[in-house]
Amino acid sequence: MGRSIDIFCAGELLVDFATAEFVRTPDEATLFRRIPGGSPANLSMNMARLGNKAMLAATVGNDEMGTVLKNYVARIGVDVSCITQVDEPTTLFLEMRTSSGSSLQTYRSADYMLSIRQFPYSRFDDISLFYTTCFALSRPPAQHVLLEAAEKANRAGVKLSIDANYSEKIWPDRREAQRIIAEYCRMGAIIKISDQDFLKLYGEEKSAPEAVLDQFLKMGAQEICYTLGANGSWVADEDERFFIPAREVEVKDPIGAGDAFWAGYLTALLEEKGLQERALAGRQLAEIKLSNFGPLPDHLDRNILYQDTTGQ
Repeated sequence: MGRSIDIFCAGELLVDFATAEFVRTPDEATLFRRIPGGSPANLSMNMARLGNKAMLAATVGNDEMGTVLKNYVARIGVDVSCITQVDEPTTLFLEMRTSSGSSLQTYRSADYMLSIRQFPYSRFDDISLFYTTCFALSRPPAQHVLLEAAEKANRAGVKLSIDANYSEKIWPDRREAQRIIAEYCRMGAIIKISDQDFLKLYGEEKSAPEAVLDQFLKMGAQEICYTLGANGSWVADEDERFFIPAREVEVKDPIGAGDAFWAGYLTALLEEKGLQERALAGRQLAEIKLSNFGPLPDHLDRNILYQDTTGQ
């Protein structure tokens, strides 16, 4: 897309303690593995792993865990000059992976302490994509900082992208969340939302996928990716739409699969691939993530994104 910085991700960088194995009940969870987490952080690292130039704006604690996280992201190849350490503790996720699904407990502290000083406005003309999440937008001061940054990025010709990973537990004011997502859509954003997030955000359990796509496009979104888990995904813009079926894979770790999907999708977008090919690239990388525990390998040959062109 012709700019020197492929993606600027803004939002949460945190530590995710996940059970090392699937357990039948939470009582059995005694061994945990430490994994760097947060969708903006995951996406920035996945984009860097694919050879993209990525930057991350985030706040972590001025503690040992915060330093570990910042160093880890830097080692993957992400520009960490916009990561700040603050006096609040580093945010923590506690993930219980059971055979029937996962439960998540969040201990929020440093992640929402973003400052406008962390954003390199003078470099926005060099950025292709600006990405954030509902999680990051759910609490001030990060909420106000991110909205201001997104508006300035849009005026600089940067494409906006958001993962509408809504959780009422994290963001109790659903109407506020709806309003802010609508603001993003009006700026021509590229939206990713799952069927579960859509249900939690809008309470419309039986909405047909086509109606969901139309809803966001009418709000002004440039593109919409509507994921249905094991039932596949839909992608659409004003001119075309495609259904991408899911394929059976051995699931070893579902954490971060959505971020992997979006890294594949946005990498293909940067390479000006077609809408369907972008979705297939996303599926390809999500399958790799699902079949491996923990983060993706540090370096990925981006050609793996285009090994499947069948849509089946």
